[in-house]
Amino acid sequence: MIKEFEMTIIGLISYYLGIEIKQEEDEIFVNQEKFAMEVLKKFKMEDCTRVNALIECGVKMSKNDEGDKINSTTFKSLVESLRYLTCTHSDILFGVGLVSKFMKTPTMTHFRALKQILWYIKGTVDFDLLYDYSNSFELMGYSDSDWARDMDDRKSTIDFVFYMGDTIFAWSSKKRSIVTLSICEAEYVAITSCVCHSI
Repeated sequence: MIKEFEMTIIGLISYYLGIEIKQEEDEIFVNQEKFAMEVLKKFKMEDCTRVNALIECGVKMSKNDEGDKINSTTFKSLVESLRYLTCTHSDILFGVGLVSKFMKTPTMTHFRALKQILWYIKGTVDFDLLYDYSNSFELMGYSDSDWARDMDDRKSTIDFVFYMGDTIFAWSSKKRSIVTLSICEAEYVAITSCVCHSI
């Protein structure tokens, strides 16, 4: 590339677009700790309580929620920041996708769900993705579906994650375009989607 483009070699990458990379002999650690702390500070949550649950149990959210409306610009800004955090935090992908549906007319119920995600991030801010040397090239995939969780259209969200040996390398959480009629059908659709992605 040096023959074609003017460039300078400045060593191993350590920081790129809010993603921190720490390279050692046999391991690479990737995280967004600095970006996550900036998000917490921007939304005045740097001193918030840490929680272990991404989504509060039993919370039902709908576009037709009767609660007090809140500023959609602030809500959108926070959701977009959290979406960028999913680059290294696969664990928040489902929750962020869930609240993303309410960006047009958010209410306090939706904002409380967002705050719960921020509390969770506060407790996991220093978690890293680890890419290490391994002789294991076994592809392993996991999938799950939340049958008819969406209160507005009863569509399911399908999640999957792939590992090569012990290393996570692909993940997704996506709302389906079809309505499944049973838990069994929802799980079958999730597995089919996961297999198609693996192929």
